Amino acid sequence: MDDAKRLTAALNVAVKSPQFSNSKARAVARQAPAVNWPATKALNADFNPDVDGFESFVMNDGSTCEWSSGQFRYVTQARK
Repeated sequence: MDDAKRLTAALNVAVKSPQFSNSKARAVARQAPAVNWPATKALNADFNPDVDGFESFVMNDGSTCEWSSGQFRYVTQARK
């Protein structure tokens, strides 16, 4: 879960930048070697940026870095 916490912190810094977007979030996530891309793709299969805000990311240990639209930030969630 430490990897998810590090990614969450990096994304929350990036989200404060002007014109933050899903492509910028993915660019930050690509820097984290512990992101499980197949699981992330599956999690975001029905993703709609107009409704959901920003994509969430799944880590190799099963924890997630999830977008919390009500708080306008990313939060770390333990393995489900």
